[in-house]
Amino acid sequence: MRLLRKFAFFSMLAAGALILTACSQTSISKINADPARYKNKEVGVVGRVTDSYGIAGTGAYELDDGTGRIWVATTRGVPSKGSRVGVKGHVHSSFAIAGRSFGTVLEETGRKVEGR
Repeated sequence: MRLLRKFAFFSMLAAGALILTACSQTSISKINADPARYKNKEVGVVGRVTDSYGIAGTGAYELDDGTGRIWVATTRGVPSKGSRVGVKGHVHSSFAIAGRSFGTVLEETGRKVEGR
């Protein structure tokens, strides 16, 4: 039983690593400095959630990696404030959710949450 738990734990870790390494990881400051460079490319960022807005499973959350902040649009519900998140997605120059406009946004295609 203990061996099975260890196997399941390491399998989950490997799956999470594959999600985040399938795309190029970059800093938020690089994305914000030149969003056009990342358009139509899948990028990954890791940071802490500083703000979030959710409505019926969709929403947006702000991610801070220490170099800058970016809003992430999601259809999977928003992670809680303070959570450390690894996210991959596509960069868009502008985005609107529930009547609120955001500048440069990362449209989420995958996420790994570590918790608080």
